[in-house]
Amino acid sequence: MTSPGPASTGPASTGPASTGPASTGPASTGPASSVHRARAGLRAALREGRLLTGTFVKLPAPDVVEICALAGFDFVVIDLEHSTLAETDAIGLVRHADRCGLPALVRVPEVDAPLLCRLLENGAAGFQLSMLSTAAQAWDLVRATRFAPAGDRSVSLANRAAGFGLAVPGAPGPSALDTLLSAERDQPPLLVGQIETAVDEPWESVIGDLDVAFVGVTDLAVSLEAEPGGERLRTAVAEIRDAAVRCGVAFGGWAPSRAAAPAQGLAGAGYLVTGSDLQILAAGLSAAAAPDDPAPDDPAPDDRGGRP
Repeated sequence: MTSPGPASTGPASTGPASTGPASTGPASTGPASSVHRARAGLRAALREGRLLTGTFVKLPAPDVVEICALAGFDFVVIDLEHSTLAETDAIGLVRHADRCGLPALVRVPEVDAPLLCRLLENGAAGFQLSMLSTAAQAWDLVRATRFAPAGDRSVSLANRAAGFGLAVPGAPGPSALDTLLSAERDQPPLLVGQIETAVDEPWESVIGDLDVAFVGVTDLAVSLEAEPGGERLRTAVAEIRDAAVRCGVAFGGWAPSRAAAPAQGLAGAGYLVTGSDLQILAAGLSAAAAPDDPAPDDPAPDDRGGRP
């Protein structure tokens, strides 16, 4: 099966194989520039083979995003699939991440074009689509995130990403609309396809128009009835990695930690999501609550809770 849309109009032309960041065009100036610079930085790192590390954000707390930035994560993924976050929560987190200089993608369970549009209008760096298995799903994602003629995304200037229509107030030069269209054409949203089941269509048509082929190892193991970390799962992950290389897109995946990534076949990942804010919080609280082991020369308390 071939791709349902021409690859020349999709993100492949500006994905990891892109040769120039947006800093050379209109995206380097004006209120909309921060998110386009963030996208350019992510793409440059993926193109150069540098490891980008992020985490899922499931809590509606701006402090979490800010801590992620201070801790040194390269990006965060706001989770609208496996969390209790509402749309307003996600928008607030995306906006705060942008203010912190931290690219924020949003994980979505399906292509809801109006929702994606509202998230983009508030500074989302891109999207991570769960359960990707067909070329039609991938192309729906492309078209929902691209302005015409490359896609069907609706245009509005009455939003933060467009500088509320004030990109060049009182000055000669391109209009706010021209600035937005040019910036989005040069650095469109980063698109990540999360592969969690067997894929029957040719890889080129499923992932060829995306920026990252991402392995959801937990769901993939369940769908294949494979042992987590076992040979069957590693073989499936290697197949996805090889397909990504052939398609010229980056390879990514999820692991509970960077140290655990190689055992899941993710040693060569360029886009790695490690755990989540909830997982990290749970581990930290558990460690903090755990009783310290008594020192070898410290007598243990007796049955009454005191010392002998």
